[in-house]
Amino acid sequence: MRRLLAGRELAAPVLLIVVVALIGSATSVSTQQNFITALVSVAIVIGLYVFMGNSGVISFGQISFVAVGAYVAGELTIPTQPKHFVLSNLWSVLQNTSVGNVPSLAIAAGVGALFALLVGIPLMRLSGLSAGIATFAVLEITNNLLTFWPKIAPQSGQTLSLVPTTTGLFQAAAGAVVAAVVAFAYQSTRRGRLLRASREDHSAALGIGVEVHRERLIAFTLSGAISGLAGGLLVHQIGSVTPDQVFLELTFLSLAMLVFGGVGSLWGATVGAVLISLLDSYLLQAENGLQIGFFKLTLPSGASDLILGVLMVVVLIVRPRGLTGGREWDLSLPRVLRRRARPVEVAEAEEPVEVAGGR
Repeated sequence: MRRLLAGRELAAPVLLIVVVALIGSATSVSTQQNFITALVSVAIVIGLYVFMGNSGVISFGQISFVAVGAYVAGELTIPTQPKHFVLSNLWSVLQNTSVGNVPSLAIAAGVGALFALLVGIPLMRLSGLSAGIATFAVLEITNNLLTFWPKIAPQSGQTLSLVPTTTGLFQAAAGAVVAAVVAFAYQSTRRGRLLRASREDHSAALGIGVEVHRERLIAFTLSGAISGLAGGLLVHQIGSVTPDQVFLELTFLSLAMLVFGGVGSLWGATVGAVLISLLDSYLLQAENGLQIGFFKLTLPSGASDLILGVLMVVVLIVRPRGLTGGREWDLSLPRVLRRRARPVEVAEAEEPVEVAGGR
């Protein structure tokens, strides 16, 4: 029964992902791209949440793992023959290897985890502003490598094209569900609880023997795996990628989604990603003219960024912990089941205690 109670907290984000996919499937082909983008954004933001939400440490470097995953998955799924012509300087292992869609996503997750592990070993000892600056440096370094190192990407930041477009609604929803399940499984383990304990009181956690560096490194590596998977979904959605597409704009937009929904919960990460992503997509369309029934909405250029910025400020003033308050939403059970599922200790504590001389 306790597992059933815990599963309710996972059911809410999974149900939202499924609902978004079902609604998207009932729309036109062009509109479906907005819903696919929302589901890919869910995977990206959950990757952020796994580390930031559980550790309380700000990181600007998670999109580095999205970028690495996108390039690895994209390059590995391009047929080898055209790669010899358009990507002649690639490492031979990338140039002479071509895999299917699903294996490329698994490899992207693995490479993202490995990259996060390597950079996390020195960085996870930092906290606060130092951690933020160091992770931002990782983002900058990754962007420069993808722009100027032809062994791993096209020269001079040119577009990586010819990538098969295989991320549809089903695959995007499946990837988002996998990310949610992994994130929930981690936060429910002893490792996740220890990390959250260090988030609440770092000194107290050290005092009871929590190895904070190790716990942060585990979460950072897992975040890298989810982010790498999300990068693979992203590149297979748009069929191409440039270093700028997985750099500052995506970094701050993803952080905005997480903060908007609520940094402290998986439910908040999912809600923030869905709402902000869909709103951003439609606002960008409105800048070019969006037909709504008999009315055509046209916004001035740059209005989408302004509206999202104002919305973020309002939400943070009214709800400093995000739209969901940083709490999970469990799908309520009937009252009888809730009573049966109460821990024994709670039930016993509610019973009157007999003492000498009366109650």
